[in-house]
Amino acid sequence: MLPPVKALLPLLATLSWATLSLPAWSLIEYSDTQRETIIELVETLEERHYAKLEYNDQLSSQHLDNYIARLDGAKMFFLAADIEEFEKYRTVMDDQLPKGKLDAGFFIFNRFQQRLENRLEQVVETLPETVAAMNFDREESYLLDTEERQWATRQAELDERWRLHLKNQVLSLKLAEKEQEEIAPTLVKRYSNQLKRVQQYNEQDVFQIYANALTELYDPHTNYFSPRRSENFNINMSLSLEGIGAVLQLEDEYTKVARLVPKGPADKQGELHPSDRIVGVGQGEDGEIEDVIGWRLDEVVELIRGPKDSTVRLEVIPAKSKTTDQRKVITIVRNQVKLEEQSAQKEILEIPNGDQVLKVGVIDIPAFYIDFDAMRRGDKEYKSTTRDVRKLLGELQAEGVDGILVDLRNNGGGSLQEANELTGLFIEYGPTVQIRHSSRRVWRDGKRLKTDYYEGPLVVLINRLSASASEIFAGAIQDYERGIIVGDRSFGKGTVQTMVPLTEGQLKVTESKFYRISGESTQHRGVVPDVVFPSLYDPEEIGESSLDHALDWDQINPVRHRRYEDLSSVVPRLGTLFEERSTSNPDFVFLEEQIGLAQQTREIKELPLKEAERIALRESQESKALLIENKRRVARGEEPLASLENDALDEEDEALDEAADTDDEEMPDVLLTEAGNVLVDALLLKQQAYAVHTGNREDKQKVK
Repeated sequence: MLPPVKALLPLLATLSWATLSLPAWSLIEYSDTQRETIIELVETLEERHYAKLEYNDQLSSQHLDNYIARLDGAKMFFLAADIEEFEKYRTVMDDQLPKGKLDAGFFIFNRFQQRLENRLEQVVETLPETVAAMNFDREESYLLDTEERQWATRQAELDERWRLHLKNQVLSLKLAEKEQEEIAPTLVKRYSNQLKRVQQYNEQDVFQIYANALTELYDPHTNYFSPRRSENFNINMSLSLEGIGAVLQLEDEYTKVARLVPKGPADKQGELHPSDRIVGVGQGEDGEIEDVIGWRLDEVVELIRGPKDSTVRLEVIPAKSKTTDQRKVITIVRNQVKLEEQSAQKEILEIPNGDQVLKVGVIDIPAFYIDFDAMRRGDKEYKSTTRDVRKLLGELQAEGVDGILVDLRNNGGGSLQEANELTGLFIEYGPTVQIRHSSRRVWRDGKRLKTDYYEGPLVVLINRLSASASEIFAGAIQDYERGIIVGDRSFGKGTVQTMVPLTEGQLKVTESKFYRISGESTQHRGVVPDVVFPSLYDPEEIGESSLDHALDWDQINPVRHRRYEDLSSVVPRLGTLFEERSTSNPDFVFLEEQIGLAQQTREIKELPLKEAERIALRESQESKALLIENKRRVARGEEPLASLENDALDEEDEALDEAADTDDEEMPDVLLTEAGNVLVDALLLKQQAYAVHTGNREDKQKVK
């Protein structure tokens, strides 16, 4: 039986603000400080943001839609009557906010909180009976894509959505081998925790949601930080300090891995991947795993952080899994990400070609780093990407390599200065990047003096997680035709942000945009490789183009620059050679078929709630994955597996781990090896062209 006050909820949709201000509801109200802050925020957005958008009726309309979507994107709480009432704010918020009036945002939030508390209290109260009554033999399904869902006109419609939602969660826990008697208590605890957090919302929480519903209309990297988030900015966004080394974000009710910090604990452990969803966190080797679905991001971060050398266990739903049934527990030892571990490293690939073996020097650059403190102190041995790479280049040339391969995969960027300096190691002189400010002033940066540089064959390997400074370097190498870019299209973050202090909190605002010397922006489109490899990452989940309201790609005037090679005639042939080689490479075929299977999984729009059908779906996915694995094993002359759970596979993985620990070697990297093959192809094609050119010239001389 619900508390009597719940019976009033249908009436709330017609009550006025004054009526809703009764003390019984404990409404959240905004402060005078927040009035000042929102005035400053709107002024800063209009004056300093690169997009130069005016907060007008059109943007007010989008602000309303975005705010409602942030609160109830799945349409599980508000009724159509609520949405109809909120229409009165559609074109007036742009008049209210510049005057410090936040009535619309707080009115809508208070309605949402009432709906939310009512639903969570009902769920917690009735869950045991609801779970006990569930029938998993019925032909029902759960909708995954809720974008086309309409607002419910009656409470009964919402009740039905919640019935299917809870049934899907129960079935997921059941198929994840949760004991039957533990399922209801687990969900009761989950929703009780969510209810407790909802009841703790304060005016800063509401203001932050309302403000960010506006800021992200300008672009996804423009954000308002409340005082609490401002103080913990580095902790909330990155766990590199005595943590696991992962950048996290909130998506719906899940904490999602945005990217891993290169050479951090999670990256080196190897099991956690971008787009994985963290659903539970446990302390130590055997501490109870606490369910964190529905938690705030900073609260999840606080659980994951901890002292150096301590252990944390993460229960995750893998990115490639469409259902929430498939979970795994990952054990990570917390540590600090040390500068020396992010340093550039070298190795030599030996690429067979006919009777000869060519040597390709690989320089792996996890980040664009520089020790500014040591540099300011005058330390002549301060560390930086460019200083380290210059040293490695010299060593590799001394070892007689035939070409250089720069590996920028998963390099999320860093120092712009280092991106420019590093480019200078491979060109004689010239600009590297153009930066256009919101004032529309453009300035250029790069190598200003003619100095020695590496002139040999060069290939740069990128992927979807290569961003910012990585894109500046790769774009410059491509524009100068100094080297060949291979891999996957890069992330596409071509914007620069500035932190602006406000009366309460801070605003991170996009003020500038990066452009290549060709005049093309790196924004949104990223750097497109000359030779494209299969993508390990879903472009709809990862990359600038996957973010709502991302700034568009555009162009400005190019800069006159030298072209070191004529690669236009070579690149098509390199692509053909790569395709011919990859079709007979079992590791490449395996990779492409895995990507195809992931694409099939992404196309699933509904999940069956009939247990037998759900199991059949999972088994179908597993059998396809097994078929792909065995196809590769047979092609490599290995024994096929009976199942992916096969002990032989576990023993093989353990043996590989032991070999890696003993010999400090990793399994062959098929993409790195293929990048080396492309470099060798380019070198040989150049030699052949030179031989033909020389031969023709000699023939002409003989004729004379």
